[in-house]
Amino acid sequence: MGLVADRFDREYRGQVPDIPDSVQTLPVFQAWATGHLSAQIASPFWTLAKPQKRQTCLDLGCGASFLVYPWREWDARFYGQDISGAICQMVNSRGPQLNSKLFKGMKQAPAHKLEDYEPEQFDLVISTGVTCYYSLDYWDQVLTRVKPLLKPGGSVVFDVLDPDKPLAEDWAILEMYLGAEVDLTPLKDWRSQLKSSQVKIQKEQPGELFHLFKVVF
Repeated sequence: MGLVADRFDREYRGQVPDIPDSVQTLPVFQAWATGHLSAQIASPFWTLAKPQKRQTCLDLGCGASFLVYPWREWDARFYGQDISGAICQMVNSRGPQLNSKLFKGMKQAPAHKLEDYEPEQFDLVISTGVTCYYSLDYWDQVLTRVKPLLKPGGSVVFDVLDPDKPLAEDWAILEMYLGAEVDLTPLKDWRSQLKSSQVKIQKEQPGELFHLFKVVF
């Protein structure tokens, strides 16, 4: 997990590693270098589960989510968690200025470290851009620890990398040179793992690179 944290710390600080010319010619690199890639591949989790007024939400691997997405419009309480110390520091300094009522803080921790939360604390748990860096077994552990934190009727929305997408292989190469390897797990394996863990898929939505799941227990 340290490699993933280092990769995002460098990006948030504007530190670009040495990348071979052959990779720099790829369209995915050009999109990343111009700052357009994030918006291109971001998963719109709210299309499957839009945070509702007065709901309490936890965003695992949130990055700058509170500063970017319309949390004030949703009027939902936001708890964030991310492994990057650089982004946590930035969001914690700016979040209360945007809305101190909705922003409940962001802590630096991996997705499975959930001991600080109360049982049935959250209506919705979100995690995008996270699972691709870890194994199926790890995410199974995360979901097991998320389950008791959900209120009755609560759900989890997360995305997984779809290795069949045309962009997937080049993006995986770029991520390797940015400092973190990604896991190209087929979607069928994700579905099988969720089923064997008795996690029910309510909705799915494909994207340009990532595939969204909304699940319940």
